[in-house]
Amino acid sequence: MGLRVNSSQFSLGGEPFRILGGSLHYFRLPRAYWEDRMVKMKACGLNTLTVDVPWSLHQPENGEFRFQGGLDIEAFLHLAAEVGLWVILRPGPYIGSDLDLGGLPSWLLRDREMQLRTTYPGFIAAVNEYFDKLIPKVVPFQFKKGGPIIAIQVENKYGSYAKDGNYMSFIKEALQERGIREVLLTSDDHEGLKYGGIKGALRTLNLQKMNHDDIKYLEAVQPNSPMLVMELWTGRCDGWGGLHHSFPAEDLIAVVREILRRGMSINLYMFYGGTNFGFMNGALANPSYKALVTSYDYDAPLSEAGDYTPKYHLLRDLLSAFNNEILPEMPGVRWKEEYEAAILFQHLSLWDALPYTHKPFKSQFPVNMENLPVNNGNGQAYGYTLYETTITRGGSLKSERNIQDRAMVFVNQSFIGIFHHRNLELAVPDGKEKRTLSLLVENCGRVHYGKDMDDQRKGIVGDILLNNMPLRDFTIYSLDMTPGFIDSLYRAPWKSVTNKPSFPSFFQGRLFVNGYPSDTFMKLPGWSKGVVFVNGQNVGRYWDAGPQQALFLPGPFLNSGMNQVIVFEEAEADFKIHFEDSPDLGMTVDI
Repeated sequence: MGLRVNSSQFSLGGEPFRILGGSLHYFRLPRAYWEDRMVKMKACGLNTLTVDVPWSLHQPENGEFRFQGGLDIEAFLHLAAEVGLWVILRPGPYIGSDLDLGGLPSWLLRDREMQLRTTYPGFIAAVNEYFDKLIPKVVPFQFKKGGPIIAIQVENKYGSYAKDGNYMSFIKEALQERGIREVLLTSDDHEGLKYGGIKGALRTLNLQKMNHDDIKYLEAVQPNSPMLVMELWTGRCDGWGGLHHSFPAEDLIAVVREILRRGMSINLYMFYGGTNFGFMNGALANPSYKALVTSYDYDAPLSEAGDYTPKYHLLRDLLSAFNNEILPEMPGVRWKEEYEAAILFQHLSLWDALPYTHKPFKSQFPVNMENLPVNNGNGQAYGYTLYETTITRGGSLKSERNIQDRAMVFVNQSFIGIFHHRNLELAVPDGKEKRTLSLLVENCGRVHYGKDMDDQRKGIVGDILLNNMPLRDFTIYSLDMTPGFIDSLYRAPWKSVTNKPSFPSFFQGRLFVNGYPSDTFMKLPGWSKGVVFVNGQNVGRYWDAGPQQALFLPGPFLNSGMNQVIVFEEAEADFKIHFEDSPDLGMTVDI
């Protein structure tokens, strides 16, 4: 007897059951910390872990699947069962989750006609291939087979997309024909509630503050069924150039208390947020484009470093009283270390690093990242792309909104300005001789939610005009900054920083760890914008636009002894990285 939904309360194994859940993403924290966060969840009085599965990370290239190491979902589910948590699985294919393209792989966009999240044949074929690999891994973990999975969510928030009336039944059947037998759920925000849902799945809603109209609506269209708030948002993600968002603990607890009082079930999104390591962050489209920061702390009950917050303690008190039981003891908190500053004593200019990238591609027209002939025909997913062409005059350079998302522009390797979503024109200095015009374009993060998901190609996506004439004949370098690329730089001609470095540049130094490595926070005052790699691993982006001022560096990324630190910096450097024992998410504003 799995989870039953045929009365106003859930039952599990024949007994009345209330879902007290929290979201936790295995891909946003080191595998070594999975158990720590789960045990803290259990100690807070929760009984269910909700987890999203990111297709983009599990299938980075068409035909290449990754389910090992930090992406070993079977190990994660096994651990949840050992800790004593039930699981709600959200396998997508679209998960949202504030990830680049909502967790969909960018190689889907190589098809010019692609219609994501519809029954478009190209999308369906890709989903089938992915589900053929993923679903058999999770089927044995279902409740009816003795496992922890009590429910599976069909897609995510489709009501606010709703482009194809046949799509949700396709996904539902795709799950069931591969052996999914537990209760199915759908989940929608306020704006999608009326268009979401599918026959044979329990509809649930998402909210931050109590919305009585939505609850009434759901009770009306789905009478005599349990009510589940699938995502009660404990905070919000932050965008670069904005403020850090906080949802006051008292406000959250008031909503939780009210939901419990009404006999409803609940899942906290997020219970533990974690980190957008590498280039995995998404972006907001409305009101205008805004890329998300590296921290995914989310103002959740457990902080980015796994520390208890006032929210956690208040929640634990509330749930302890509600469960009417003594909760398990709270595990101790990990030590944070203020390491000695790392001096970045070598630099390598971007131009000198080009021989170590993919072979350059020559094209008459600019080509977007996803359609470049790299990575076994899968194109470029993340990072930067350098477009170079020859000009023989100066004048007005216009981006025509074809730069996605941000470009540093150079003439003969000398910086002349930046294109971004609000800056669409630059002046190129006069000159009759042949000069090289270079545009270094960054994918700052694909939009993860909303109607414009089909338009998320990155790089240069159309013509760039010089004096109203389109530029032609490009040499294109793909700088996706994979661990393989970073490792290959040891052969490059690094110079000592005493020679005044040019920008953009890579900088290299060492962090010495005495004994067992601890978590720490990296601060880069005096630097401007770039990416940090520790022992070849991409720790994420930093940007002096804020709000985030320090990057979380987990102990498991470090070795005892010497650690290599490489920073790619676009514009200015202080040659020093500081390590602190506390986070700095920036100026805070209440939601």
